[in-house]
Amino acid sequence: MAGFSRRLIACLQTGKLAFLALLVASGIVLQVLACAVYNNWWPMLTAVMYVILPMPLLFFAGSDSSSLMSSDSDSWVDITKFLTGASIVGSIAIPSILKHAGMICLGALLMELSSFFVFGLAILLFLVMNREDDYSI
Repeated sequence: MAGFSRRLIACLQTGKLAFLALLVASGIVLQVLACAVYNNWWPMLTAVMYVILPMPLLFFAGSDSSSLMSSDSDSWVDITKFLTGASIVGSIAIPSILKHAGMICLGALLMELSSFFVFGLAILLFLVMNREDDYSI
């Protein structure tokens, strides 16, 4: 029975990882569809923010992501929080500004924002999974 429970736990962990991969893939599909369906590639500017988003975390926080959730006063952690927050705001602001300027239509804006929320959900679920011992970095 002990082997059965280990196999079941391994299967559940693989299922969680597959669900995260599915979320990221659906976010990418929504990003590309927002451009391709309306034959306007301006919304792809948001992809630049998605590339910039993890950079402060990689450069300043390192592998200790628990310091980001604390209220301790460390200058590097504060810089990381500020740059990450600015990237998140930019990910929402770029499609909104493009819609306001009349460069994209409402459908593309909604697809871009839904892509952002799918990516955000994937990141939050990864952070929850990362707290478990099996997925520690």
